[in-house]
Amino acid sequence: MTAEWIWRNGEFVRWHEATVHVSAHALHYGSSVFEGIRAYDTPRGPAIFRLEEHSQRLLQGARVMRIEHENDAASLNKAILETVRKNGHASCYIRPIIFRGAGALGLEGRGNTQTETVIFTMEWGRYLGAEAIEEGVDVQISSFRRMAPDTHMALVKAGGNYVNSQFVSMEAHDNGFQEGIALDVSGYVSEGAGENIFVILDGVVYTPGAWSSILMGITRDSALQILQAQGVEVRFQPVAREMLYMAEEIFFTGTAAEVTPVKSVDRIAIGSGKRGPITEAVQQEFFAITAGQSPDKYNWLTFVNES
Repeated sequence: MTAEWIWRNGEFVRWHEATVHVSAHALHYGSSVFEGIRAYDTPRGPAIFRLEEHSQRLLQGARVMRIEHENDAASLNKAILETVRKNGHASCYIRPIIFRGAGALGLEGRGNTQTETVIFTMEWGRYLGAEAIEEGVDVQISSFRRMAPDTHMALVKAGGNYVNSQFVSMEAHDNGFQEGIALDVSGYVSEGAGENIFVILDGVVYTPGAWSSILMGITRDSALQILQAQGVEVRFQPVAREMLYMAEEIFFTGTAAEVTPVKSVDRIAIGSGKRGPITEAVQQEFFAITAGQSPDKYNWLTFVNES
């Protein structure tokens, strides 16, 4: 469900008024950077998950994409908090985006001086389905590879990068799966269409690194912090495709997916075919903190009504 108010270039406009001209550079060439952020319902009111880290990554992305703008982390944080507060959300999904707007066309883009910054919010439940958190999802290895490191800036959450993700996701859905996993240019596991991946084999957690053209996810980093605190060994290394079939557990992480187990890959059951103990332990800690039921020992939450 959409919200009433959108923050746009320093002022609030109503949802239906936040339009973009058809000549916007981002519409034609994908010249945008964005974030996906969640605000969780807690006993102290809505709390935004890792707000500072998301704002910093947005700014880093704009720098890499050479998109000039006037935002800094403090102003973005303030605007995001104000948008959630004005819309009266208990919990929501937050989408800040910086993009090249209307102006001269042409691939170069840097001559386009009309840059826009927009923040909108909406109520959005479990991305892969409410039941997926416990039951897991069925996924396939995609025929589409993740971009090579010297073709796109894979560490940047840029709009244009997600054309690749759309093909991975559409193919999976057309084939009867809930999500797809892309391999990197070398044939190793990269990530899901919109999620990072963790693979558990012999009690050890394996996860790809930046060399596999992954987005260095903020929820991924949160799961790594939890695993470290729980004393679970984590290895950052190339992950062979067959490790997925051999795995005892697999789980996805991401703002939308949160922490979601994978129950099968290419119709091969993972472990017992249901959520495993390491995945469940990560979930319990993650959801307890974001719900305000456990102490926020990692300082992940920014409370909307106390900021």
